Amino acid sequence: MLSREDVLARLADDMATLFETPREKVVPEARLAEDLDLDSIDAVDLVVKLRQMTGRRIKPEDYKTVRTVGDVIDRVMDLLAENETGTP
Repeated sequence: MLSREDVLARLADDMATLFETPREKVVPEARLAEDLDLDSIDAVDLVVKLRQMTGRRIKPEDYKTVRTVGDVIDRVMDLLAENETGTP
């Protein structure tokens, strides 16, 4: 399973590619909208990337509470843990 640091590194790479976000700005405390200028369309693109990373569909209600990069990492870790345990 990926570590939190691995997820952060992949997230930074994906955000740099998708949104031209400087990698050094992608830190756990960074707010997606306020600090990284992501809008709702960007969020959809990010969810698609997260699905590729985890192999799982992210439920809209799980993503509604995501505000920071740390929140994204938490959701990814939850999905990866579900993959390990085989829970839906």
